[in-house]
Amino acid sequence: MRAPVLALLCLAPLWAGAATIDGAQLAVWWGVPFAGVLLSIAVLPLLAPLLWHHHFGKITAAWSLAFLLPFAVVFGMDQAWAGLVHALVDEYLPFVILLAALFTVAGGIYIRGNLKGSPVLNTALLAIGAVLASFMGTTGASMLLIRPLIRANDNRKHMVHVVVFFIFIVSNAGGSLTPLGDPPLFLGFLKGVDFFWTVSHIFPETLFLVGVLLVLFFAVDSWYFRQAGELRHSDPTPDSPAPALGIDGKVNLLLLLAVVALVLMSGIWKTDVQWDVFGTGVGLPGLTRDLGLIVVMAVSLWLTPAQVHEDNQFSWGPMQEVAKLFAGIFLTIIPVIAMLKAGVDGPFGPIVRAVTGSDGEPIPAMYFWATGILSSFLDNAPTYLVFFNTAGGDAATLMTTHAATLAAISAGSVFMGANTYIGNAPNLMVKAIAEDRGVKMPSFFGYMLWSFGILMPLFFVITYLWMP
Repeated sequence: MRAPVLALLCLAPLWAGAATIDGAQLAVWWGVPFAGVLLSIAVLPLLAPLLWHHHFGKITAAWSLAFLLPFAVVFGMDQAWAGLVHALVDEYLPFVILLAALFTVAGGIYIRGNLKGSPVLNTALLAIGAVLASFMGTTGASMLLIRPLIRANDNRKHMVHVVVFFIFIVSNAGGSLTPLGDPPLFLGFLKGVDFFWTVSHIFPETLFLVGVLLVLFFAVDSWYFRQAGELRHSDPTPDSPAPALGIDGKVNLLLLLAVVALVLMSGIWKTDVQWDVFGTGVGLPGLTRDLGLIVVMAVSLWLTPAQVHEDNQFSWGPMQEVAKLFAGIFLTIIPVIAMLKAGVDGPFGPIVRAVTGSDGEPIPAMYFWATGILSSFLDNAPTYLVFFNTAGGDAATLMTTHAATLAAISAGSVFMGANTYIGNAPNLMVKAIAEDRGVKMPSFFGYMLWSFGILMPLFFVITYLWMP
């Protein structure tokens, strides 16, 4: 699952959720509820769209109980309660508070002007988003640019490819150069990886991936743009008397910086002050961050003119959908992460053993694919941490002797988050916003046809060129 320095959206420490569970003692079937959530997201919108639309929250809750109740029977109420509280307090609440703050602040920024969704403009916006993603995070860049991009193209017949490539480039690949870009890289930074190490070691891979995707997008978008009937006769957002570009709700740009500062503070500030909440420690930096983000949300809603929200077609629907779905994901993923953390002694032992050669040395190409495939369906932050530790866990050694391995882990966890809607938190949010604006986005598997058809060949090329 996964969920955003705005890219630190998912920086709620998911990896700690399974810390009290011995994954080596768990059977694979404990992952069935998590698989059930994923399959529900993937299949029910196709087979029973009305049922899913009206009851997805209840369905997600049912899968959560399908994990929690048997777990309480087998391991006892104390452990089940501890797991629930940990998932809620240490994982879900920080996640959803940060996501809600980004959603609220970005929703209060309206980029006005007569933007026309031509191939040149669309490609330029995706390129700008790719650059912003490594400095304000994939989530921040996604929330800032997805609305104006959709508005610029709302007079076009084909918009799905625009949003899909936006997820590829802005919501994922663009955040691969700094610890501010994506949660796994920030984790590495906290573990001792130098701030500029990533950009100096996977810049060629990132440039190749983003560059090829931009060229491919321009070609696809140009083809659609030239087709008869592509432009609708009526423009939902017609030209205004003042076509010059401008920004309304500028106060939210300052609040965006405040979000960055709060998240950075929570990662860098070290203190022993914490409170025990039914066995889960709540540290002062994290509590300060979350309270600060709530204040930022309140200030944004208070100071943003109602006209800005109206122009942005701002609604809470996408936020509510993502909050409900990730509540189930965060809970049911606990045993899966525990089994993965058990390493060679756990049910996923064959995966862990596959990344090491017979001589005991790590195999970078295998680390790239193992980290990437798991990051496509699990949260990429704990996945990064698991393989970081599997490779030795010493930042100094990984940055030098095993630099190729660390580069593979970093690239896999960030790049392959684009493989599914749940591979990275911004993916599902962008999908929800697009659907809220009337874009008929592909189903879960339909999106994977796009991602596997376009991204997988590029990942094989990256493996051949850069992964020994």
